[in-house]
Amino acid sequence: MTSAAAALFTLILGPWFISWNADQSLLTLENKDQNVVFSGQFHCENDKGPLSVIIPFDNTPNQLALADQKGVILACISFQQNGNELSFLIHPRITKLLYPARFRFDGILDFRSDGFACRYQPRTNESVVFMGSGKSDSKLNDSVFSPENDLLVRFFGSGLDLRTLDQGKFQVHFEDRICGSYGLRIFPNYYKSRWVPYYTPINRKRCPSPPTGWMSWNVYFDQAGARENLEEARLGKKYLQPFGLEFWSIESWQENSDKIPVADFHNLDLKPHPKQFPDGMKKLADEIRALGFRPGIWYVPWGTGSKEFYLAHKDWFLHEADGSPVKSWAGNYTLDPSHPEVRKHTKEKLRTASREWGYEFFKIDGMAYNPRHAPYHFERPDQRSRMKCPKAGNPYENFVRDFREAIGEDRIFLTCRGTITGPEVQFADASRIGADIVKPGMPVGWDNLVDQGFETLRRLFTHNIIYYNDPDTLLVNKSLSLEEARLTTTVVSLPGQMMFSGDRLGELPHERMALLQKALPVCDVYPMDLYPIETLHSIWDLKIRRSFLDWDVAALFNWTEKEKKIGFSFEDLGLDPNRKYAVYEYWTDHFCGTVQKRFSIDVPAHAVRLLAVHPIQNRPQFLSSSRHTTQGGVDLTDLVFTGKTLKGKVKLVGGNTTILRFLLPSGWICEKADSDVSVNFHPEENGQIIALHLTSKKTQEASFEIKFND
Repeated sequence: MTSAAAALFTLILGPWFISWNADQSLLTLENKDQNVVFSGQFHCENDKGPLSVIIPFDNTPNQLALADQKGVILACISFQQNGNELSFLIHPRITKLLYPARFRFDGILDFRSDGFACRYQPRTNESVVFMGSGKSDSKLNDSVFSPENDLLVRFFGSGLDLRTLDQGKFQVHFEDRICGSYGLRIFPNYYKSRWVPYYTPINRKRCPSPPTGWMSWNVYFDQAGARENLEEARLGKKYLQPFGLEFWSIESWQENSDKIPVADFHNLDLKPHPKQFPDGMKKLADEIRALGFRPGIWYVPWGTGSKEFYLAHKDWFLHEADGSPVKSWAGNYTLDPSHPEVRKHTKEKLRTASREWGYEFFKIDGMAYNPRHAPYHFERPDQRSRMKCPKAGNPYENFVRDFREAIGEDRIFLTCRGTITGPEVQFADASRIGADIVKPGMPVGWDNLVDQGFETLRRLFTHNIIYYNDPDTLLVNKSLSLEEARLTTTVVSLPGQMMFSGDRLGELPHERMALLQKALPVCDVYPMDLYPIETLHSIWDLKIRRSFLDWDVAALFNWTEKEKKIGFSFEDLGLDPNRKYAVYEYWTDHFCGTVQKRFSIDVPAHAVRLLAVHPIQNRPQFLSSSRHTTQGGVDLTDLVFTGKTLKGKVKLVGGNTTILRFLLPSGWICEKADSDVSVNFHPEENGQIIALHLTSKKTQEASFEIKFND
C-alpha cells in the first residue's frame, strides 16, 4: 500500500490486483489468473455533497476511507478476497454524519468476445424461464459467461444493473446506500466442475446451427422404406426445404428392422431390408441429395439380435458371470467395446455409411444410462473385469471416439439419448433430451407434449453450449388439437432447438403445414438461466437483440385441463416496470393493446399464447412478423426510421406472404408503402396498426419503405 499522500492506492489480495486512482475516480479490480478486469468510476455523496475516497490516516490494511467536505472520515471500504471472489464492504464509521449517503460504481468488465449476459441462480418463487438471441440484456441478469472458456463471472450486491456493450465488454452499474457488500466472483470451469465433466463447447465450424430435418419413425414406425421416404422427401422439398429444412434421415433400415424390439435387429452389419430398401442405402442417399437434402441415417452400434453373428464372434460380446450373453435394448447380444476387433469392425461400418454411402447425419441410438441400455453395462465393475481389454482406458469413451473418427470431422453426430455427464459430450453435436414423442404404434398425445416441455426445460441450460437439444420430432397432425399443435410448435421452436418433422406431410392441412414452416429456420437462441430447471414453468421469455431493435417474445403456456388466466409483471420479465409496452399475440393475430406494470390473458386448456412485447415509442414502430414464431427474429434484418419514413429489410420465402405489422401513435397515417417485391398494406385495429403484406416469387432479402404523415 502506498503512502497517504500518493494519488494511487494499490493492493494485492491473492490473484486480485486492486487499484484506486483519485485523480480519475477510477477503481480497478483485476484477476490476473483469469485475465478478468473490472474497472470504472466510483463516486460517493451525502446530502451535503460529494465524499472523497482517501487512504485512511492510520494506513489500515485492505481499506480505503470516505471523507466529507471537511476531511472527516465517515465510512470505510474494506476489500476481502476468498479465492476467485473479491468483495468490497462499505460500512459507516460515524453513522449520524453519514446518512443519507449513496455510492455509484459505473464499471466496464473486459471479458471474452463470446461472452453473454445471464443469470447464476433464480430468484425466490421464480416463475419465468429466460432465453436470449443476439446477446440480449435483462434487468435480472447478474453474470456473464464464455462458452469457449467455460468461464463465468458473477456480480453481487444491491442496485446491480448489467448491460452488454460490445463483444466481450459489459457495463456494470452498482448504485445503493453506503452500507453493504458488493463484488464479483469468477467461476473457472463453471459447467465442468458442476454438471459436465467432459465439457466441450459445440464445434460451430462443423455444425453452425441446430440441425433440421425429417424422419419417419414417429408415424411410420418401422414400416417406411425407400419409396415412402422419397415420397415424403418430394413433399418436403416443396413445402419445407424453402423454409430451411436441411436433412432427410432414414430410420429402421436393417434387414430385419421392420418390427421392434430393436434388440432383435441385425445391427452389426450393413445389410438393408430387402423389401423396404431393395436398391441399397447408397442409392437412397444419392436420391435424397438430388432432392436438395443432406442424407441422414439411424444406427445402433452396441449389439445385435443375430444369433448367427453372435456365435461367429462370441468373444466380441459381454457375458454374465454364468456365461450367458448380456442383453440390452440394442441387442440380445451386447458388444464388448474394449475389444480391438469390435472397435475395428464398428469403425469400418460407420466409415462405409459415411464415406461410401454418403450419409452426412448420424443418429446413434441407445446411448442412455439405465439398465436397459448398453452404456450402463459398460460401467458395471463386474463387466469391466471380464472385458477383453479392461485396462485400456474408459471403454465407452474410446468407443464413442471411434464413432467420430469413423464418420469424419465433417459429419453431424446426434447422440440419442446422450447425457451431459458422459464422454459423448466431446464428440457429438446434438443430443436427444427425452423419450420418444410417441409410444410404438401410438399417435402423439397431450401427455407426450407435457413430457417434451419438461425435458426441454431440464436441459435448456446446456442447449447451444455443449449440445444442440433435440426434443424429438415436431408432430402437428390431427391427433392433436390445433391449440396443442401450436403449443408443441412453440416448445420446439422458441428455445431454438433442433426441428425435425415426422408427420405424413401429404396428410397435413395447410394450417398444420404452416406450423412447421413457422418453426424454420431455427433461431439462434441460448439459455440465460445457467442452471437446471426442474419445474414446468408457464412463462418462457425469449429476449431478442438485433443491431436495430430489441424486443421480447413471451410464451404463456397453459399446462392444465381448464382455461386459465396467465400473466406477469414487466419487472418479472426483467423489463423496466415504469415503461409502457405494446403486446401482440401471434397465434390469434390479436393486438392486446398498450400495457403498463402488468399483463394477463386468458389461455385455453392445452394451449399457448405467444406475445411480442415492445416498449412504446413516440413514432411508428415494428410490432410483429407472421413469418416465424420469434416474430421477426429470423427474418427482419434491418429497420431505420428517418423523418417520417420507415425503411427496412426482410428475408422472404418464394411464394409465401410475410405480414409485417407496425403500431402507429395516435394521429399518424400511412401514406404509401414501397418494396422491390409485391407489396400492399392494410389498416387494422381501427388504424392503430398497419399490416404490410410482402410477397416474392423467389426466396430473397427484400427492402421495404413506409411513408407516414402526422
